[in-house]
Amino acid sequence: MSALDFAKAPALARPLRWIMSAPVWGVLAGLWLLWRGPHLLIGRWMPETAALAHLFALGVLGNAMFGALLQFLPVAVGCPLRLGRVADVLHAIFNLGLLALAFGLATGNAPALAAAPFLLASAPIGFAAALPSLLRHGALRAARGGIAFALLALLCTATTGALAALVLRGDFALPLPPLVDSHAALGLLGWVLGLLAAVGSITQPMFQGARRLPDRVLIGGFALAGLALGLGIAARSGADSQTVLALALALPGLLWVLAAAGPNRKRGATLVHFWRAGALALGIACLIAPLVAMQRLPERAGLAAGALALGAGFPLLVTGMMLEIVAFLAWIALRRACPRGVRVPGTGLLAPEADKRLVLALHLLSALALTTATLWPDALARAAGGFMMLAHAATLFFLVRTLRRARRFRDGLPSTVCSKEETQ
Repeated sequence: MSALDFAKAPALARPLRWIMSAPVWGVLAGLWLLWRGPHLLIGRWMPETAALAHLFALGVLGNAMFGALLQFLPVAVGCPLRLGRVADVLHAIFNLGLLALAFGLATGNAPALAAAPFLLASAPIGFAAALPSLLRHGALRAARGGIAFALLALLCTATTGALAALVLRGDFALPLPPLVDSHAALGLLGWVLGLLAAVGSITQPMFQGARRLPDRVLIGGFALAGLALGLGIAARSGADSQTVLALALALPGLLWVLAAAGPNRKRGATLVHFWRAGALALGIACLIAPLVAMQRLPERAGLAAGALALGAGFPLLVTGMMLEIVAFLAWIALRRACPRGVRVPGTGLLAPEADKRLVLALHLLSALALTTATLWPDALARAAGGFMMLAHAATLFFLVRTLRRARRFRDGLPSTVCSKEETQ
């Protein structure tokens, strides 16, 4: 913890607003699947299926990752965003844009599809303000470079997504499948996995007891991911080769899985199990996707690979992080509010392992139900939606419970001892 600069942490409510929105979108995704059932799992090119995918990619993953960045950049790598209240405005605009996108995809509403890209672009542009400070010379060069790589990939993801929405509206005449595949590749490998790798290079040794990778290995990994993205997108756009793109995504993905699932000193920690389960789901998806592209497996297996990555693997990784981050935020707020000499409860008391284990079990059930539902949608789609709702509702419940524990401790002390405003 000594490497973290707690004095630079933003106000509790700022990152919390983003993080607490993530499980809400997970509940809505489950409700959408529960309502529409097998119709959402016919194939990846169904507009309603695309809406479900974006509820995960933007609603669950996007909110969680933006919230984590607000806290992580100033505290861990010394790159304050200085967005202030603008971050709150970006949160509202981003989530409004997601609502417009989901509505536009599900109903074919042209005005919603036109407005969504501009609303959604606000957050990537706002967070790109961190790029100049990330690219300066300083400590944690590999982690800072990795976050910069992820943010650049995010800007490209937003650009290709906006183009895809305009093509879908009929404003541009471009081939949609290569554009959508490039958009997904940039988002999943460049933005999501890139940010997880960069942040994990610091948090895994700190919270999981994992071995810290040398900077040259991390930098090489990000260079490989960038090269793979460039070659894969060029092959998909120029030669219409899904196989090259699938292999280009799978190789860096599998290398990250091997690194993330390596030995940890804290083997019993629930966060380790979240990461290993998420890494396993991603690893299986990386093995399946090239075989589907080479037509060695049926197209429905590709839908299962997408569910393993977007609906199971990444949410497991992000949920494990959210449980730790919210406990950490609550602890920082208490530490700020109470003077030296007051012993505040640690993160392990604010978010006990028993709470995390229950959330993990529910997310594992949701992941299993969703993956099997892609193979037998008529029988299992609605059940998968129910499990999904339950898992993300439990996540939200226990995040709120963590904050209430911190508030109860603060309220139990005299007002002359702890400031009430600091932990609001």
